[in-house]
Amino acid sequence: MFTNDQRQVERTGKYGTPRAEYLQELVTEFQTTTNEESKEKVVAHLANFAYDPYNYNFLRQLNVLELFLDCITEENERLIEFGVGGICNACVDPANAAVIVQCGGIPLVIQCLSSPVRNTVNYALGALYYLCNSQTKEEILKPEVVEVIRKYAAAEAVSVCFSNLANAFLLKHVKQ
Repeated sequence: MFTNDQRQVERTGKYGTPRAEYLQELVTEFQTTTNEESKEKVVAHLANFAYDPYNYNFLRQLNVLELFLDCITEENERLIEFGVGGICNACVDPANAAVIVQCGGIPLVIQCLSSPVRNTVNYALGALYYLCNSQTKEEILKPEVVEVIRKYAAAEAVSVCFSNLANAFLLKHVKQ
Protein backbone atom coordinates (compact mmCIF):
# COMPACT_ATOMS: atom_id res chain seq x y z
CA MET A 1 0.00 0.00 0.00
CA PHE A 2 1.26 3.47 -0.82
CA THR A 3 2.02 5.83 2.03
CA ASN A 4 1.19 9.46 2.68
CA ASP A 5 2.23 11.75 5.53
CA GLN A 6 -0.80 10.95 7.68
CA ARG A 7 -0.49 7.19 7.22
CA GLN A 8 3.24 7.42 7.93
CA VAL A 9 2.60 9.20 11.25
CA GLU A 10 0.04 6.55 12.18
CA ARG A 11 2.37 3.67 11.28
CA THR A 12 5.44 5.18 12.93
CA GLY A 13 3.68 5.90 16.18
CA LYS A 14 4.86 8.03 19.03
CA TYR A 15 8.17 6.24 19.55
CA GLY A 16 8.93 5.00 16.04
CA THR A 17 11.75 6.03 13.75
CA PRO A 18 10.86 8.56 11.03
CA ARG A 19 11.15 7.12 7.51
CA ALA A 20 14.14 9.22 6.39
CA GLU A 21 16.05 8.31 9.52
CA TYR A 22 15.21 4.62 9.15
CA LEU A 23 16.35 4.56 5.52
CA GLN A 24 19.55 6.34 6.52
CA GLU A 25 20.16 3.63 9.13
CA LEU A 26 19.77 0.97 6.42
CA VAL A 27 22.21 2.76 4.11
CA THR A 28 24.72 3.12 6.94
CA GLU A 29 24.34 -0.56 7.82
CA PHE A 30 25.00 -1.50 4.19
CA GLN A 31 28.10 0.69 4.08
CA THR A 32 29.58 -0.53 7.35
CA THR A 33 28.85 -4.26 7.35
CA THR A 34 31.28 -6.73 5.87
CA ASN A 35 28.81 -9.62 6.08
CA GLU A 36 27.47 -10.46 2.60
CA GLU A 37 24.21 -11.88 3.92
CA SER A 38 23.55 -8.69 5.89
CA LYS A 39 24.23 -6.60 2.76
CA GLU A 40 21.80 -8.75 0.79
CA LYS A 41 19.08 -8.29 3.40
CA VAL A 42 19.59 -4.52 3.55
CA VAL A 43 19.46 -4.13 -0.24
CA ALA A 44 16.35 -6.32 -0.42
CA HIS A 45 14.75 -4.17 2.25
CA LEU A 46 15.68 -0.94 0.46
CA ALA A 47 14.34 -2.36 -2.81
CA ASN A 48 11.00 -2.97 -1.08
CA PHE A 49 10.89 0.67 -0.03
CA ALA A 50 11.61 1.71 -3.63
CA TYR A 51 8.14 0.76 -4.86
CA ASP A 52 6.38 3.48 -2.83
CA PRO A 53 6.33 7.03 -4.23
CA TYR A 54 6.36 8.33 -0.66
CA ASN A 55 9.99 7.18 -0.41
CA TYR A 56 11.30 8.52 -3.72
CA ASN A 57 12.68 11.79 -2.35
CA PHE A 58 14.35 9.98 0.53
CA LEU A 59 15.93 7.47 -1.85
CA ARG A 60 17.37 10.27 -3.98
CA GLN A 61 18.58 12.26 -0.97
CA LEU A 62 20.32 9.22 0.50
CA ASN A 63 21.81 8.12 -2.86
CA VAL A 64 20.05 4.78 -2.63
CA LEU A 65 19.60 4.65 -6.41
CA GLU A 66 23.39 4.85 -6.77
CA LEU A 67 23.70 2.12 -4.13
CA PHE A 68 21.41 -0.09 -6.24
CA LEU A 69 23.57 0.56 -9.30
CA ASP A 70 26.71 -0.28 -7.33
CA CYS A 71 25.11 -3.59 -6.34
CA ILE A 72 24.59 -4.47 -10.00
CA THR A 73 28.38 -4.32 -10.50
CA GLU A 74 29.05 -6.87 -7.75
CA GLU A 75 29.77 -10.57 -8.29
CA ASN A 76 27.16 -11.59 -5.71
CA GLU A 77 24.08 -12.63 -7.72
CA ARG A 78 21.72 -11.78 -4.85
CA LEU A 79 23.09 -8.23 -4.59
CA ILE A 80 22.65 -7.90 -8.36
CA GLU A 81 19.09 -9.26 -8.14
CA PHE A 82 18.07 -6.93 -5.32
CA GLY A 83 19.91 -3.97 -6.83
CA VAL A 84 18.17 -4.23 -10.19
CA GLY A 85 14.91 -4.97 -8.33
CA GLY A 86 15.28 -1.65 -6.54
CA ILE A 87 16.01 0.08 -9.84
CA CYS A 88 12.93 -1.53 -11.37
CA ASN A 89 10.74 -0.44 -8.47
CA ALA A 90 12.04 3.12 -8.43
CA CYS A 91 12.43 3.96 -12.12
CA VAL A 92 8.70 4.42 -12.67
CA ASP A 93 9.31 7.91 -11.28
CA PRO A 94 10.83 10.24 -13.92
CA ALA A 95 13.14 11.93 -11.39
CA ASN A 96 14.47 8.54 -10.28
CA ALA A 97 14.82 7.41 -13.88
CA ALA A 98 16.84 10.55 -14.64
CA VAL A 99 19.24 9.78 -11.79
CA ILE A 100 19.62 6.19 -12.97
CA VAL A 101 20.36 7.31 -16.53
CA GLN A 102 22.76 10.08 -15.44
CA CYS A 103 24.70 7.58 -13.33
CA GLY A 104 25.22 5.21 -16.26
CA GLY A 105 22.55 2.74 -15.21
CA ILE A 106 21.26 1.71 -18.63
CA PRO A 107 24.25 -0.48 -19.59
CA LEU A 108 24.19 -2.04 -16.13
CA VAL A 109 20.50 -2.91 -16.45
CA ILE A 110 21.03 -4.24 -19.99
CA GLN A 111 23.81 -6.46 -18.64
CA CYS A 112 21.28 -8.00 -16.25
CA LEU A 113 19.33 -9.42 -19.21
CA SER A 114 21.94 -12.19 -19.42
CA SER A 115 21.73 -13.13 -15.75
CA PRO A 116 21.17 -16.78 -14.78
CA VAL A 117 18.74 -15.53 -12.09
CA ARG A 118 15.14 -15.28 -13.33
CA ASN A 119 14.16 -12.44 -11.01
CA THR A 120 17.14 -10.40 -12.19
CA VAL A 121 16.05 -10.78 -15.81
CA ASN A 122 12.44 -9.91 -14.92
CA TYR A 123 13.54 -6.79 -13.06
CA ALA A 124 15.83 -5.78 -15.92
CA LEU A 125 13.02 -6.13 -18.47
CA GLY A 126 10.69 -4.09 -16.26
CA ALA A 127 13.30 -1.40 -15.65
CA LEU A 128 14.09 -1.06 -19.35
CA TYR A 129 10.39 -0.74 -20.10
CA TYR A 130 10.24 2.36 -17.90
CA LEU A 131 13.69 3.74 -18.69
CA CYS A 132 13.15 3.73 -22.45
CA ASN A 133 12.06 7.15 -23.70
CA SER A 134 12.97 9.62 -26.43
CA GLN A 135 16.27 10.51 -24.70
CA THR A 136 17.36 6.93 -23.95
CA LYS A 137 15.93 4.87 -26.80
CA GLU A 138 19.10 5.05 -28.88
CA GLU A 139 21.08 3.50 -26.03
CA ILE A 140 18.44 0.90 -25.16
CA LEU A 141 17.12 -0.05 -28.59
CA LYS A 142 20.43 -1.28 -29.97
CA PRO A 143 19.91 -4.27 -32.29
CA GLU A 144 21.62 -6.71 -29.91
CA VAL A 145 19.41 -5.63 -27.00
CA VAL A 146 16.22 -5.80 -29.05
CA GLU A 147 17.26 -9.27 -30.24
CA VAL A 148 17.64 -10.52 -26.65
CA ILE A 149 14.26 -9.04 -25.75
CA ARG A 150 12.69 -10.69 -28.81
CA LYS A 151 14.08 -14.04 -27.65
CA TYR A 152 12.49 -13.54 -24.24
CA ALA A 153 9.22 -12.59 -25.95
CA ALA A 154 9.31 -15.89 -27.85
CA ALA A 155 10.16 -17.93 -24.74
CA GLU A 156 6.63 -18.34 -23.40
CA ALA A 157 7.18 -22.06 -22.85
CA VAL A 158 10.17 -21.28 -20.63
CA SER A 159 8.72 -18.32 -18.75
CA VAL A 160 5.39 -16.63 -19.27
CA CYS A 161 6.65 -13.72 -17.18
CA PHE A 162 9.69 -13.16 -19.44
CA SER A 163 7.47 -13.42 -22.47
CA ASN A 164 4.84 -11.01 -21.17
CA LEU A 165 7.35 -8.38 -20.05
CA ALA A 166 9.36 -8.66 -23.26
CA ASN A 167 6.22 -8.44 -25.42
CA ALA A 168 5.04 -5.37 -23.49
CA PHE A 169 8.44 -3.76 -24.06
CA LEU A 170 8.37 -4.56 -27.78
CA LEU A 171 4.80 -3.31 -28.21
CA LYS A 172 5.58 -0.01 -26.53
CA HIS A 173 9.09 0.73 -27.78
CA VAL A 174 9.88 -1.22 -30.97
CA LYS A 175 8.26 -0.62 -34.32
CA GLN A 176 6.81 -3.89 -35.56
